[in-house]
Amino acid sequence: MSLAIVRTRAQLGLDAPPVTVEVHLSPGLPGLAIVGLPDTAVRESKDRVRSALMNSGFEFPQRHITINLAPADLPKDGGRFDLAIALGILAANGQIPLEALQGSEFLGELALSGELRAVTGVLPASLAASRAGRRLFVPEANAGEAARPVNAEVYAGDHLLAVYAHLNDRQQLPRATVATAPEQGAPSGPDLADVKGQHQARRALEIAAAGGHSILMLGPPGTGKTLLASRLPGLLPPLDEDKALEVAAVRSLLGQRDEADRQPPFRAPHHTASGVALVGGGSQPRPGEITLAHHGVLFLDELPEFDRRVLEVLREPLESGHVMISRAANQVRFPARFQLVAAMNPCPCGYLGDGTARCRCSADQVARYRGRISGPLLDRIDLHVEVPALPAEVLHRGAPGESTAQVRERVLAARRRQAARQGCLNQELAPAQVADHAALSRENADLLEQAMRRLRLSARAYHRVLRVARTIADLDGSVALADQHLHEALAYRVLDRMPA
Repeated sequence: MSLAIVRTRAQLGLDAPPVTVEVHLSPGLPGLAIVGLPDTAVRESKDRVRSALMNSGFEFPQRHITINLAPADLPKDGGRFDLAIALGILAANGQIPLEALQGSEFLGELALSGELRAVTGVLPASLAASRAGRRLFVPEANAGEAARPVNAEVYAGDHLLAVYAHLNDRQQLPRATVATAPEQGAPSGPDLADVKGQHQARRALEIAAAGGHSILMLGPPGTGKTLLASRLPGLLPPLDEDKALEVAAVRSLLGQRDEADRQPPFRAPHHTASGVALVGGGSQPRPGEITLAHHGVLFLDELPEFDRRVLEVLREPLESGHVMISRAANQVRFPARFQLVAAMNPCPCGYLGDGTARCRCSADQVARYRGRISGPLLDRIDLHVEVPALPAEVLHRGAPGESTAQVRERVLAARRRQAARQGCLNQELAPAQVADHAALSRENADLLEQAMRRLRLSARAYHRVLRVARTIADLDGSVALADQHLHEALAYRVLDRMPA
């Protein structure tokens, strides 16, 4: 038989579409041709595969070899198809029984010596192979992440010869297992007790953690904005298995090895980051910072210093929880359900309103500085809170605040109430659900109408105020919204009521 079929997987965002490697040996001048929309790295695989087979002691067929990667209209990139191509050649040449390839998929790049090298995007491929009911063979370096799915049947080898021996029933490869995750106890990151004073900002951070809300902190340099932001991940619950798999799958696309812990990711890109670095992109689309922060925290320090066009691309992901990257050949969807935490100074020099006479910024300069953040983006941030400069006596003799563990207990209790009531966080409530779960009394409705007129709040901001008020009520253990909950939620719209 001179035709062999081997199954593998391509990489398209977080998807792993199936690819069928068809190898045909025909009479004629010796040569090897690869068709099926391969990129340069795939076309070069013929040289890697030939050397790997010969250096592993196999007979390389002296016939014309045609390799088709189907479907033909799906772009193929990288060295992930090397192992499948090599096995297809061996099977077409009668060195591997064809039935041994059935029910299996193969991923791996070959070194010239025949060793198997790690490839990216193995976890999405493992998930897809598991759903299809097929075994997956991967390089040993990818074994841990490939074995993460519960029902995955994964075998890992370090050399082409090891896979060959397994398929010929000479020496079985051990089934790959995932490393045992450590016990998920209290978070080991920085403690909220390190932050002295700043009671309103601490309270806003607790509300943000409890309801999944975005938050913007405004204050002079050195007042603790970054300190507070770095404490937010410690207030969040560990990721469940499904979310942890999604986060690990994103890391797999970039070749990052799976991490056993389930702590929410924390990303803090520099303000010089480009739009592609922030949201993803490239000729072969790759995830950006907002996708790497999926199910975690994205911290943007010095928010007005980011390019305005870069910030504007955050608007859609903040609403939808995903980002769509379109290219001429394909369209890739990346998840991006992150919690935005941003920090900024009140003016270009940073010292406006700090109680000293250091600020020399004019009103026009302050307006231009704040104008770098568009109204539509600001409208999508739930909490705006001031972080003022602290007097020296607070820093010297101020008592430490509550620890992360203490605040975290209240956050987890509030999240449990939300899960029992509506099955999602308050930040994710649809407008119709807001009306059901955040019903207002006549007096509170009148108060909110007055605030909307005075602060010129949009309909989006109206619903965000109600979601925040619902979270405050959950922290208090209250079934219904009370006056103080709505008053506090409106107090966290600082930039809506602050003149330039």
